[in-house]
Amino acid sequence: MRVPTVIADADVVARRNLIKIKRVPDLLVFTTLQPIMFVLLFAYVFGGAIGGSLAGQNSLAYREFLMAGIFAQTVVFGATITGYALAEDVRKGIIDRFRSLPMAPSAVLTGRTFSDVMNNVLVLIVMSLTGLLVGWRIRSSIGEAVLGYLVLLIFAYAISWIMAWVGMLVPSPEVVNNAAFIIIFPLTFIANTFVPLETLPGPLQTFADWNPVSSVTQAARELFGNVPPGTPEPTSWALQNPALYTFIWAGVILLIFVPLANAQYRRAASR
Repeated sequence: MRVPTVIADADVVARRNLIKIKRVPDLLVFTTLQPIMFVLLFAYVFGGAIGGSLAGQNSLAYREFLMAGIFAQTVVFGATITGYALAEDVRKGIIDRFRSLPMAPSAVLTGRTFSDVMNNVLVLIVMSLTGLLVGWRIRSSIGEAVLGYLVLLIFAYAISWIMAWVGMLVPSPEVVNNAAFIIIFPLTFIANTFVPLETLPGPLQTFADWNPVSSVTQAARELFGNVPPGTPEPTSWALQNPALYTFIWAGVILLIFVPLANAQYRRAASR
């Protein structure tokens, strides 16, 4: 199958998924509602208490510290849409219909993951506007800010391929949600997303130092210029080079799970 054909087929699948968001706007509303609630909850309920641990900074400084963590958590959880949607398509027999069409098999998953990146773009726009309302500001250059968003989206795209594999593997969409929550929830909290790593106990701090969610958050925080003054320098290589470490993780995930997801797609579609 020629590469241009795969790209064209993937574009058609992506458009199909984006049109579904337009026709069922509740999908986007509920995707953005949870992170907005997290922003308001942490900014106004916990911000005063946690903000004091940021080298003596106030709650406003904590809101700037917080936003990169909310962005990271949002795009990682947003990647679960890939698995849920594919599991639903398998259950409804839509995947079998795709197989009957003269299209590249890999286009289904490629289109699905790309459309979910576009969904994450919309979510990040909404989240950025929410952050501006609570006092968050980008204090770096335009180029650095764009790179910060790209780091978030590239990592989310890699996670969506893991979710694509899971969606092809499990028997129902509900299982995808439950499995993703059990794994992703602790990953996003045992990290520097909401609190400084110095506040974590020793073993958890070591885990958080090398947790890729921490590196995504740290990269976005640095590129947005939101590292609080007086913050101690990271001690691990991963957080000293957060963007590079994130790209390494994304590359490894794609190398492993793109073939696995496509192989599982062929098996799932034939059952």
